[in-house]
Amino acid sequence: MESTLKGLCRGLRYLSVLCAMTIATVTSLSLPVTALAADEKITVTVGEWPPFLSQEIEGKGVIAEMIVEIFASQGIEAELTFLPWGRGYHEAAIGQFQAMGVWMHKSEREEEFIYSDPVLKEQFVFFHRKDKPFDWAKMDDLKPYRLGGGIKYSYGPELDAALADGTLIMDRGANDKVNFQKLLVDRVQIYPQEMSVGYYALSRDFSPEERAQITHHPKAILNNLSYVLFPKALKGSAELVARFNKGLKEYRESGAYDRMMKRLTDDETS
Repeated sequence: MESTLKGLCRGLRYLSVLCAMTIATVTSLSLPVTALAADEKITVTVGEWPPFLSQEIEGKGVIAEMIVEIFASQGIEAELTFLPWGRGYHEAAIGQFQAMGVWMHKSEREEEFIYSDPVLKEQFVFFHRKDKPFDWAKMDDLKPYRLGGGIKYSYGPELDAALADGTLIMDRGANDKVNFQKLLVDRVQIYPQEMSVGYYALSRDFSPEERAQITHHPKAILNNLSYVLFPKALKGSAELVARFNKGLKEYRESGAYDRMMKRLTDDETS
């Protein structure tokens, strides 16, 4: 009887040690995974494009806030780095950033990037001086005019093609302020830009007298969608874009997207 009890006790002690080892092993395996998920960080390059993206605006602009919040909803801390558009594109393409925002679709960019679902809807128009009105229906109608434009900017397939084949001439400037200054002194006669972006630049950089000289043509050049791009040079991009798209869908469904865009509209009218 005594030997039986001793054997039973030894068995219980063995089970106790085994359970303790199992719990310790599971804990040691699970803790690094949790810590890793909590510490996920990425860097995203963006360019100056107020009121959507800007270092000078609280929260870095509506789209900047949106990108950060969408990644955060998926457990990812996104740090934004503002660079000139051309430099940001190049550095993202070779994998120095995990994502890049925001860009319109061009088929040749698919060679280097994976596109997210659409993040922003835009309307591009031609700005011009009020004392130099014009009308247009097709690209050929714009031949008499010199266009302003942004460095590395795309204005959609039709306008890009007219620039590429020499039908139209574009004098590209570093930013909206430079391009509107050219417009005011007649160095360029028309300047394509997203409507909200254009009027924001005018309100920020020009006097009421200067702003009063400029308007836009009612015909849209382009109704456009813009995206966050993920470099194919990085192996994790396919998974990362899937997580971003999931967060974007949830962001829209929650009403957060509409609230953010309404805030932008309220700012423009205030």
